[in-house]
Amino acid sequence: MVLATARVKHIRVTPQKARRVVDIIRGKQAVEALAILKFAPQAASEPVYKLVASAMANARVKADAANAYLDEQDLVVHRAYVDEGTTLKRFRPRAQGRAFKILKRTSHITVELATPDEFMDVVKTSAKPAARKATTTKKAEAK
Repeated sequence: MVLATARVKHIRVTPQKARRVVDIIRGKQAVEALAILKFAPQAASEPVYKLVASAMANARVKADAANAYLDEQDLVVHRAYVDEGTTLKRFRPRAQGRAFKILKRTSHITVELATPDEFMDVVKTSAKPAARKATTTKKAEAK
């Protein structure tokens, strides 16, 4: 019955490298995700580890506020995604007075944890009906 979110912004990891780490844990149990991240060799795994731990703490607080029982073993990484943050622009001196631009990229990382019943409710509501495709193909054939 709990859906908890944790978000970190302007983290100094490129979005491409952070997405590699986030893709590993998506859909896994939160405790299993922490174990995977703890031993992952990528540098982005440390901030993502802290983020998943923070989301677990947020879920615990939400459950306490709602006076509901929460088993941390049941939490699943429902959604996890990385958005591009602001880019820091720096210049590097080069030969003959030239300057090369260096782009230092940042990321916004979001992790959502859900209990299995909440996870299944969201999956059912996000499923698209097959009847919708049939109506669009009929319109295309009429033209």
